[in-house]
Amino acid sequence: MDLTVTAYAVYLLGSAALTVWVARTLSRNGRVFLVDVLNGNEKLADAVNHLLVVGFYLVNLGFIALYLQDDGSVTNARGVVENLSQKLGVVLLVLGALHLGNVFVLSRFRRRGAAAHRPQPAVVPPGYGPQAPWGQPTPGM
Repeated sequence: MDLTVTAYAVYLLGSAALTVWVARTLSRNGRVFLVDVLNGNEKLADAVNHLLVVGFYLVNLGFIALYLQDDGSVTNARGVVENLSQKLGVVLLVLGALHLGNVFVLSRFRRRGAAAHRPQPAVVPPGYGPQAPWGQPTPGM
């Protein structure tokens, strides 16, 4: 068997295994975060978690398939290792970037939800009332 085909097979197996491992880890540990973001609605958190995992698989496996092609042929064992390290490194960077993007978006939702449920003060503190036009005294002061 050609070394290029061997490199492709190892790349596909390694990338798919990494994608499955990361998706399961994010799904298991991200559920708690989603429940908090969605104000304790566990059913909705499970549904969103499942949708995120499916999207994660689609994007990553699609990228892995597109990134499979190599412009040069691998001629020795060193070339196989170098080719695999480059391809798996890029796959890991894409996995990490997607994870950080998900966490960023979910933290924005969490912050927005926490602000909406924050109790409003019963009395407006002095100096924070309605503002008068520039140069005029604030009403009630």
